[in-house]
Amino acid sequence: MTSAARATRIVYGRLAMRDARLTAARQGRHGLQIMTFEQAVVRLAGGFHQAIDAETLRDALQSVLPETDLGELDSIKTLPGMVAAAMDTLRKVWHSGAVLDDHLSEARRLDAIAHLEAAVLAQLPGDMLRPVDLLRVASARIHHAPAILGPVELYGLTELEPCWRSLLIELASVVPVRWVAGARAVPSWLEGSAIEIVTGPPTTPEQEVVSAATAYHEAIEALRWARALLASGVPASDIAIAAASPAEYDDHFVALRADANLDFHFVHGVRAVTTREGQAAAALADILVHGLSRTRVRRLATLCRDAKAFAPLPAGWIRVLPADAPLTKLAAWDRVLARVEPKDWPDGVDHNSELRAAAQLLDQGPAEARQAGEAFLEGRALAIWRKALASGPAPAIDISLGNLKQDDGQEACVSVAWLPAAELAACPRPYVRLLGMNSGRWPRSISEDRLIPDHIIPTNELDPLPVNLADRRDFQTIMATCDQQIVLSRARRDAEGRLLGRSPLLAGLGQERYLRRHAVPAHAFSETDRLMARPEEFALAPQATSADACWKDWQRPSLTAHDGVVRAGHPLLQQVLGRRHSASSLKLLLRSPQAFVWKYAFHWDAPEAGMEPLVLDALGFGNLVHRVLELAVQALDTAGGFSGANEVGIRAAIDQAVAHARGEWESEQAVPPKLIWQHTLEGARDTSIKGLSFLPDSMAAARSFGEVPFGGMVPKSDGALPWDAALPVPIPGTEFQIGGYIDRLDLSPDGTQANVIDYKTGKPPKAALRLNGGQELQRCLYAFAAKAMLGEHTSIRASLVYPRAQQELLLDDADGVMSVLTSYLKIAAESFVGGGAIAGPDAGGSYDDLAFALPANAAATYCKRKEAAMRERLAALAPLWEAE
Repeated sequence: MTSAARATRIVYGRLAMRDARLTAARQGRHGLQIMTFEQAVVRLAGGFHQAIDAETLRDALQSVLPETDLGELDSIKTLPGMVAAAMDTLRKVWHSGAVLDDHLSEARRLDAIAHLEAAVLAQLPGDMLRPVDLLRVASARIHHAPAILGPVELYGLTELEPCWRSLLIELASVVPVRWVAGARAVPSWLEGSAIEIVTGPPTTPEQEVVSAATAYHEAIEALRWARALLASGVPASDIAIAAASPAEYDDHFVALRADANLDFHFVHGVRAVTTREGQAAAALADILVHGLSRTRVRRLATLCRDAKAFAPLPAGWIRVLPADAPLTKLAAWDRVLARVEPKDWPDGVDHNSELRAAAQLLDQGPAEARQAGEAFLEGRALAIWRKALASGPAPAIDISLGNLKQDDGQEACVSVAWLPAAELAACPRPYVRLLGMNSGRWPRSISEDRLIPDHIIPTNELDPLPVNLADRRDFQTIMATCDQQIVLSRARRDAEGRLLGRSPLLAGLGQERYLRRHAVPAHAFSETDRLMARPEEFALAPQATSADACWKDWQRPSLTAHDGVVRAGHPLLQQVLGRRHSASSLKLLLRSPQAFVWKYAFHWDAPEAGMEPLVLDALGFGNLVHRVLELAVQALDTAGGFSGANEVGIRAAIDQAVAHARGEWESEQAVPPKLIWQHTLEGARDTSIKGLSFLPDSMAAARSFGEVPFGGMVPKSDGALPWDAALPVPIPGTEFQIGGYIDRLDLSPDGTQANVIDYKTGKPPKAALRLNGGQELQRCLYAFAAKAMLGEHTSIRASLVYPRAQQELLLDDADGVMSVLTSYLKIAAESFVGGGAIAGPDAGGSYDDLAFALPANAAATYCKRKEAAMRERLAALAPLWEAE
């Protein structure tokens, strides 16, 4: 049994603390206390005194900053980052031993810092003391050191904060004190003291200098190196990867660790937002800072489905919200919820009030951040939220969350360590790889304090242990204490492709080995890395086989299964042909059968460009104008007839329609910024006025209908209809049934004449067109639908109207055109069911929404390569594509 005599070992850093405790446990040293020097001072001070920890200091600053008069700093005290800057400044002042009172006469800035310090000290608990106060109390009780501390050993330190140096020297006169430096440099201020200095010779590890392509490549090579050591029998506890500032590499290692399946420990912690709980807090912060939206609320509900605010809502409640509604305003939520009935909820119970209360709380923004966190978060996510609120102002909660770190849950003493160089210098390992050996990154450049610049208190006085000297000292310590292998790595370029220079610390260490980004590794760090390094093995994988076959088929001029050729009579093709069709779907069938399958069988759609567009695209603007025209036509028809309305009445109806459409659009669609949105509405108003003022061949006393449904389509409003919209509209001689909405229908009182008008907000074509190669089907199909619904006795006049140009394109011989279209639809259906779900002439074009599913740059490469085979397979449709 070993002795349990009391002794104290002073270490630096989390890794050194864990390693020392494990070693003491293995040696059975039950009386050994392991702590930092600050903790030893607190123990010696006794009386339940405490040092000022970071969390408490942050809370105090958060509380006193808004109320404290800071003079010339008053204008910035509420800005994001002020809490962190004030913490940094106060800690520098306290640990450097500088006394603000000695400099108060030199600058008003110090008077502001002194006021802030006094306010913080008044806010702190009475048992929390500054280093200078702890030092005074500990010095008065230093005669108790033999009983409290016993022999003291400082292990692995290269320096000590100036505020503690006098106490350490005084302590050596009471108890034995040893400074175990080993191969490290010994601080000059220890000379002449009673402290025993224990030194040792430097190690001579195997050294290598390498250069990688980028920081990400450095991280990959570091994991390959670690995997190679593990494969050779080196225990994970002997391996360390370090950088002067690990932040640049943290995200890379988080992603690579998941793929590598290694015991890989982040000694300094991982960012909180890389965990599920951190993501939940970030989702809430995103809503509070950037505003409500359906997408953001859905993400929050997915991550916090058991939150108090969502608890009353049934599973799947998000489906009651329109899929295409951005819901960026609380008023939009009110309008949507007003249309949600109890039967729309998954459980058949009305939850509108609970959902609105949740939306209302989220709409309060950062002002109610604390209340929102309590309502929507719980457990670890709530703890992260509270910590972020304490570290910065609520309006910058998203920034505070991004800076928070937490333990990754790995055990340091049995894992490969990824850590700052300062911690590695205090707890060396036999096998070390140092990353970021670039100029400006190791050593880092020194900067003056954010609140106390150099001209007020010199930087070397306020910060006697500057970061550049610390980086050099840590590098020299690691080089002298690593006893097996050390690899020094740098990146040749940064993330933007700029060349990076070598660190001056690499001078005289030999030539570097050039690591190619795509070189075959001797030891792959993961399954993915292994397969990418062994193409012959990867080629046997089913995924690779399929991808290789697809790529080769794309390069052939002939049509293959990867181009849409399937077996004849495939049930999916027959099923999708049996759906109710629109002009748009039939256009795809005629001009791009492959896209027809993707859209209507696979239900693929174009990816959303963003939440809030800068401007409405052509399709969006056209839909807005169509809605305004529909509402205006209904209002004029209700007021006594469209044909008899004057210009004043038309303008009034359109103004009312624009206001109504604006409310609908803002509830259910993404809108541009306010000024652009107002300009867009003015454009829609002017276009609508031109559209309704231009009355080609108008009929006296005719009734007008807008957005008239047919073929089973649901009416968009409660207005009167000229027919029963639920009736089917089949195309004779085919199996097609069509449905849609006619933009405008003018019907004579006796029902013998009808004008079918389709509005176009773009530019009119230079020549009169009929089917326009199969691209213009609305006039023909709408005329046929009107004829089918109104009867053979009704004369149909179908046209396209371009309001901006005040131009009408009349379809002559609608029956003849429909006959031609029917014949081509039969051909298209036969070819499609026969297995020809291939690309057509529209594939990969400028207006192809599904071009993302084709090979890259398909219009210039893939489509041209397949064009001859495609035209041969669809030869019977080729005359349509060339028809006017």
